[in-house]
Amino acid sequence: MSQPPPETIDPRASNRARFELELEFVQSLANPYYLHSLAQQGILNQPTFINFLKYLLYWKEKDYARFILYPHALHHLELLQHAQFRADIGKDEWREYLNQKQYDHWRTWSVKPSETTTFLEYLPWKELHLLTHA
Repeated sequence: MSQPPPETIDPRASNRARFELELEFVQSLANPYYLHSLAQQGILNQPTFINFLKYLLYWKEKDYARFILYPHALHHLELLQHAQFRADIGKDEWREYLNQKQYDHWRTWSVKPSETTTFLEYLPWKELHLLTHA
């Protein structure tokens, strides 16, 4: 099947489709099992994919972040910018650690912010790296 001529493609529809596709992908990054799967398949080591992850950082801007339903997705997107995290998330113990910390965070979500730590403090992935490589 041939593509319609470029002048007949609706740019708004095309932009909306891309927006929805990228939003869905960024939100999928909230799932530790999905991140683990990407690492196991070697996708997280591919230079084009690493560049794509850098490109997706625009989702952290206020105008785009407001569409994110799973805030952990943005935190995981930030962590994925680090080669060490991309390597470590392929390990089962890392997947389980991340999954448990995410669950604990959601479980205590109704606690007043002053009574809990931020998620960035809650997930010391650099410290876990030291523990798992000792």
